[in-house]
Amino acid sequence: MRILMISDVYFPRVTGVSTSIQTFAREFGTKGHQVTLIAPEYGTAAPEDFEIIRIPSRYLPIDPEDRILKPLRIRQLTERLRGYAFDLVHIQTPFVAHYTGLAMARRLGLPVIESYHTFFEQYLHHYLPWLPAHWMRNAARHFSAAQCNKVDALVVPSQAMLDILRAYGIRTPAEVIPTGIDLQQFSQGDGQRFRALHGIPPERPVLVLVSRLAFEKNIDFILRALVRIKREVPDVLLVIAGEGPARRELEQLSIQLGLGDNTLFLGYLNRDGSLENCYRAGAAFLFASRTETQGLVLLEAMALGVPVVSTAIMGTKEVLGDGRGALIAEDDEVDFAAKAVRLLTDPELRARLSCEAVAHAHEWSAPVLADRLLAFYERTIQARKSIK
Repeated sequence: MRILMISDVYFPRVTGVSTSIQTFAREFGTKGHQVTLIAPEYGTAAPEDFEIIRIPSRYLPIDPEDRILKPLRIRQLTERLRGYAFDLVHIQTPFVAHYTGLAMARRLGLPVIESYHTFFEQYLHHYLPWLPAHWMRNAARHFSAAQCNKVDALVVPSQAMLDILRAYGIRTPAEVIPTGIDLQQFSQGDGQRFRALHGIPPERPVLVLVSRLAFEKNIDFILRALVRIKREVPDVLLVIAGEGPARRELEQLSIQLGLGDNTLFLGYLNRDGSLENCYRAGAAFLFASRTETQGLVLLEAMALGVPVVSTAIMGTKEVLGDGRGALIAEDDEVDFAAKAVRLLTDPELRARLSCEAVAHAHEWSAPVLADRLLAFYERTIQARKSIK
C-alpha cells in the first residue's frame, strides 16, 4: 500500500501528533508499505525511514513553535504525486493540511481519512483569550463537524473523543485506533545517569512530568498540588521536560508558590536516550491534563516501569483503564497530592505498580495498532470503490 500523509506539524516540532505519525509510518515500513509525508520546513530535521516532502512555511503569530504551510507549494506537487500511484490520503491536522489534503485527494481521485488528534473545544480559547470562551467552544464544534463530515473516514484515538464527535452531529464512518508505542525504544532508561547529568543527588525524591507546556495541559494544577506534596516531602523535585507557550507563566508560578528549589524546567529532550533516562529518574510520573484524546506520555512512562499518578479524564481514562501501574486521582489538588506522597513514601507500592505498569504498556504495542489502522485503510478503500 502507498499512503500519502499530510500534516501541519512534524518533528523537530515535538507534539503527540508528530509522535503518532512517526510511530505509524515506521511500523508501516516494517510491514512493506510506503509512506510519503508532506510537512512544514523547520530549517533542520533528522532523517527518517520514510519520505518526507518539506514545504516552505511561515511562523504562526500566536504560537512561534508552529508553522503555516504554503498551500500553493503543495498544489504544485500534484503531478509529481500522481506518479506515486497512492492508495489513500491520510490528513493528520485540521488547518492548512486539511484543506490542501482534501483538494489533493480530489485531484488524485483518492479516498481520504483524517485523524482527530486534538480536543479543540477545550483548546482554542487558551490561544484567543480576548474572545469569549463559549464563542470559541461553539466555533470549535462547528469547525470540527464541517471538516469531519467532508472526509471518507475518521481515526479517533479514544472512545471518549468519538462520543463527543457524534454529539456534534458527525456521522462519518470512524474507528477508535490509539497510537501504539515502540516497546523496544521504551524498554531501557538510566535514571542515575540523568541525575548525575543534572546534579540531582541519588537519594533525592524525584517526580517527572513530560508534556508540551501549553495552557490546556493543566500543569498549573500540578504545581499547586506540588505545594502540598512539599509539606510532606520537603526535598521533593519535580522535573518538567517540555517546551511551549505557557513555559514562562509556569516558571513564574513556581516561583510565586515557593517552588523555585523544587522544580527543574528542562525544555525538550531528544528521544536518543535522554528522554528515556528522564522518565526513569522519577519515582512517579505525574499527569493531569483534562483535554487529552489519548495521552501517549503515560504509556511511555509505564513501559519504562515508572508508576503514574494521574487524573482520568477523556483519553487518559481509557489509557489508564483499571488503574494497573497507576494511582488514579480525583480532579482535586488535595487528592492528587496525597496519592503522589503515597507513592514517594511507600517503596513496596512503587515496586508493585512498576511491574504492573510494564505489563499494561505492553498491551499498547505499535505493531498491533498499526495493523488495525492498515485494516481500516483497506475497508475505506473498498468502500470508496463500491460507491464508484
